[in-house]
Amino acid sequence: MHILITGAAGMIGRKLMTRLTKDGGLNGQPIDRLTLVDVVAPERPPGFNGTVELISRDLADDGAAAAVIAARPDAVFHLAGVVSAEAETDLEKGYRVNLDGTRELLDAIRRTGDGYRPKVMFTSSCAVYGAPFPDAIGDDFHLTPLTSYGTAKAMSELLLADYTRRGFLDGVGVRLPAICVRPGKPNKAASGFFSSIIREPLAGEEALLPVSESVLHTFASPRSAAGFLVHAASLTREQLGDRINLAMPGVCCTVGEQIEALRRVAGDTVAARIRRAKDDLVERIVAGWPHRFDARRALALGFTAEKDFDEIIRVHIEDDRGGRVAA
Repeated sequence: MHILITGAAGMIGRKLMTRLTKDGGLNGQPIDRLTLVDVVAPERPPGFNGTVELISRDLADDGAAAAVIAARPDAVFHLAGVVSAEAETDLEKGYRVNLDGTRELLDAIRRTGDGYRPKVMFTSSCAVYGAPFPDAIGDDFHLTPLTSYGTAKAMSELLLADYTRRGFLDGVGVRLPAICVRPGKPNKAASGFFSSIIREPLAGEEALLPVSESVLHTFASPRSAAGFLVHAASLTREQLGDRINLAMPGVCCTVGEQIEALRRVAGDTVAARIRRAKDDLVERIVAGWPHRFDARRALALGFTAEKDFDEIIRVHIEDDRGGRVAA
């Protein structure tokens, strides 16, 4: 099986490669070839013995998408994207990457023709929804995003659904909750503080909290994000029906409850490394996000996530900190 991953140098891309390498296959078929694409050079996944092609290109560039599709990969995981706050502050860059790159990729698949119809897994976002919200958002809630990031994701969902309807590909859109705890350095995502208030204190560093502790959101770990994508690849059109974009499950809690979970798992000294530092832009963006999702459809289809935020923290410590916490 030949698998293409866009955004392969990103956090979820790396986690997905780790999962696929560990599994050794997808849907019962061994993986013998990987094509990894990003604007920065991806790295070859350790432990993978098949053919690996590493490509550093922007999918929105002329001919870039066609080049990566030319070998007709069996499964495509489309993860490439500019994060929320960066897409809001740089309109052209956000739409170029999040919308134009997606359409170039889907059109490259369409133009291949000759019976080529790959499985395409797309990482969407809860940012496709817009206020006012009910207590819990279901898959049938209307899409009225309040950010340019969410708008590009919503338009990409519609493209994915239309191209699937027309038989050009077999798509699944995975609406991710906030993925936490993200390893590595902070990025420009407005949601980045959800991870930094856990990650930095566990590493012995100070973390800034730009919003109120009353902010409520839904979370899943990077391990779960990779699991969502792998499971999405196993679903048939008959199982999904016509609504191929769906919200993922997760743990719904407040920022204050995140901090209390950190205190339970790692102790008072670690939790005390969080400092309040209000940020009006981040507060405005986060205020336009939904809080809780009715993921009964995803759960019925077999998607799974953590049961509480303590478990999310423990996953981070196990997967990204080698089981260690800084004193």
